Amino acid sequence: QVQLVESGGGLVQAGGSLRLSCVASGRPFGSFAAGWFRQAPGKEREFVSAISWTSSTYYADSVKDRFTISRNYATNTVYLQMNNLKPVDTAVYYCAATRGGSLSQEATWYDYWGQGTQVTVSS
Repeated sequence: QVQLVESGGGLVQAGGSLRLSCVASGRPFGSFAAGWFRQAPGKEREFVSAISWTSSTYYADSVKDRFTISRNYATNTVYLQMNNLKPVDTAVYYCAATRGGSLSQEATWYDYWGQGTQVTVSS
């Protein structure tokens, strides 16, 4: 079993930055792929970014060139650096992980989920 805990959300003005963190515990995490998803009020959960066990990355078009996903194998942490934030980025952001080491934008690919962290971007 893997537990995921997100942090780093908050309130920021448009154009600002936040860095989300997701710490994994419970078993060795180095071979897992991880992803970030988000869900805005009244909308379905959507893919944001993913990173494979070899640190290959993939982004949704809506966040490409603004967000950067990375991981620290030593601390079992996955990060999402979010720059030039926009009000449309307002959502609860979820970290997810899968024993399958390759990345995917499909939520069903992921076995473990965190509780989420709120990101609010004001205009």
